[in-house]
Amino acid sequence: MGDGDNRWAAVHRLDAARLFRMALESPRAGVRWHGVGDDGVPTREIAKAIGLGLDLPVRSIDPGDAKAHFGFLGAFFSLDLPSTSARTRQRLGWEPVETGLIADLDEGHYFVA
Repeated sequence: MGDGDNRWAAVHRLDAARLFRMALESPRAGVRWHGVGDDGVPTREIAKAIGLGLDLPVRSIDPGDAKAHFGFLGAFFSLDLPSTSARTRQRLGWEPVETGLIADLDEGHYFVA
């Protein structure tokens, strides 16, 4: 959307699974842990990786056209959602070790029919 500078946070499913296990085993009841491996991936990079994986062209759309193009998800796609797991890493000792979002998409396994 627009210039694609809006960012999304991401985490690999295996890193998230380790975090869930660590949280369940933690003696700290009621604490909210935040699992983020990639703090802010530009959506233009996500779209580019998906387009390459599907062998489809990718183009930007005007943010004003988001609702017409994506329906109710249009507002979500234009949000800038960077995040961090610094507190979780510090307090729980969790460290994401798996492949980041773009590298994972570039591996192509999501696009096999």
